[in-house]
Amino acid sequence: MLGIGEKRDLPTIFLIDDDLVSREVIATVLTLHGHLVHTAESGDGAVQMLEAGAVTPGVVLMDAQLPGLKGTELIAKLRDGCDAEIFLISGSQPADELIKAADGFLLKPFGAEELAKELGQHKPKSRPIPENADPVINPETLAQFRQLMTEATIREIYAAVVNDLHKRQDVLDKAIGEGNSEEVRRLGHAIKGGCGMAGAMQAARIGAIFESKSDQLDNCAAALKDLSTATQRLERMLEKEFPA
Repeated sequence: MLGIGEKRDLPTIFLIDDDLVSREVIATVLTLHGHLVHTAESGDGAVQMLEAGAVTPGVVLMDAQLPGLKGTELIAKLRDGCDAEIFLISGSQPADELIKAADGFLLKPFGAEELAKELGQHKPKSRPIPENADPVINPETLAQFRQLMTEATIREIYAAVVNDLHKRQDVLDKAIGEGNSEEVRRLGHAIKGGCGMAGAMQAARIGAIFESKSDQLDNCAAALKDLSTATQRLERMLEKEFPA
């Protein structure tokens, strides 16, 4: 891992290239321009690093002609393991099926400017929260509340949770923009705890992501979109289950 000159507003790069010279030169150039760079020399090694949580990239640069696990099979495994945009890098034109499977292509040699230009042509991805991932509200928590409180009181609790999430999203957005990882961690911890107590499972899970990955602010920016989605679902649940 290289981190000299790292800038928090630039995506973390995961570089996969079996050629030592290419790997070191590209990593050094990107690092000097402010990117945090992780490297792997094979597709199998890259997948293992993702599975172990050793890297959470915003962008993957993968050589188009790797030995072992490679090509569209590697791209599929990378997509399963992270939300990063995937760019092919090669000294020659890759096959059409590879171009279609990836998000972009950079011809070697390239520099940080070419990468920035290529990134600018693509919208950042954020993994959507599946509707069937976590329930918006833990049904056991909701059942307990209904045994102890009136419907009006329960509504007040969840309305307060929604209002708090909206406020914390604004503060999180500012903290991420300022590169304040400690504030992101603190806010994530608070969201995890408060929403966990209220049974707001999706929001609590995303709060845990902010807490544990506060030093990976490019990924926190994507999680902020997920938190907004979770908040909207909580609002819809509130309107459906506890109409005013």
